[in-house]
Amino acid sequence: VMSWSDGSDPDALRPGSDPDLDPGRSRCVLGVIPVVYYTVLLCVGLPVNCLALAALCRLCARSKSPLYAFLVSMTTADMLAQVSIVLVDFLLETAVFHRAVPLLLLRVVSAAEFGANHASIWAAVPLTVDRYAALCHPLLHRRLRSPTRTRRTIGVVILLALASGIPFFYWPDLWRTQTPPTARDAALIWSHVTIIYFLPCSIFLTLNARIVWTLRHRQQSQQRCPDFPIHAHLLHGAFSLLWGPRVVALLLHLHLSTVNRSWGVHLLYDLANMAAMLNTALNLLLYCATSRPIRRAAHDVGAKTCLRLTALSFTFPVCFVTFYISLTGFGSDLL
Repeated sequence: VMSWSDGSDPDALRPGSDPDLDPGRSRCVLGVIPVVYYTVLLCVGLPVNCLALAALCRLCARSKSPLYAFLVSMTTADMLAQVSIVLVDFLLETAVFHRAVPLLLLRVVSAAEFGANHASIWAAVPLTVDRYAALCHPLLHRRLRSPTRTRRTIGVVILLALASGIPFFYWPDLWRTQTPPTARDAALIWSHVTIIYFLPCSIFLTLNARIVWTLRHRQQSQQRCPDFPIHAHLLHGAFSLLWGPRVVALLLHLHLSTVNRSWGVHLLYDLANMAAMLNTALNLLLYCATSRPIRRAAHDVGAKTCLRLTALSFTFPVCFVTFYISLTGFGSDLL
């Protein structure tokens, strides 16, 4: 979003030198808007996800349903993505340090944020498969469903998603790269868009289509038909809309014009990143819009949290005054 150095050029960090004087380099036309946006997104999205996580953990402990366990994993992965991508990468490395940090640290953070990104997306896949099995193969789902199997499935998917970020240790700096993408860059970009978009979208579309076909077939046969999982449909729709522009921007960078040389691709890439990160803060809204138990649990947790904060706001000044009097002896002559 802003101009930086990736640490590979020793002159880029030299006092008095400015690597952004290249007249052919594209400029960020958004100015400080991305910094303000990511700051607001982090300050609002992270507490909201903490509220959602507390509500879902409460429901998961009460009902032992695999649905809530999958939603807990999704919310946790979203929080990990917010911390690693929004806080560490966009705000600290870019806005604060302007990427003026060692190249090794940049690449380690890059691998970590890609792993968190993939985990945030792939955490929704076990939920979709579970809903498909519950609606289309209920007998098999009841026989195989167990808390241990659910935790094992979540753990395997999250670990594989995190491990998939390791090859992106060599992810190119799209804003600084002046040469056309190399074969390694093309392989990394195509791997990324396949992992984050094409493959999960194919799974979502195939399973949702199968669920719709099965439910319609049961309605025509006048059989008992469960409700369509609207929460999964909303999650998949929001993901497809918010992550699609990032895929388009990456493919334009790869095949049309680089981000470094085209202000249009640069602008699209900045806006696409902002839209994609919005997906990590929408889960609680979608959960509450489609589930009454989640809505009630979130209301209870939020109300108790507000009461505790209110009590703390009154207790802290009293404790501070008491401690000050005991420390200084002020007012002891009045007693």
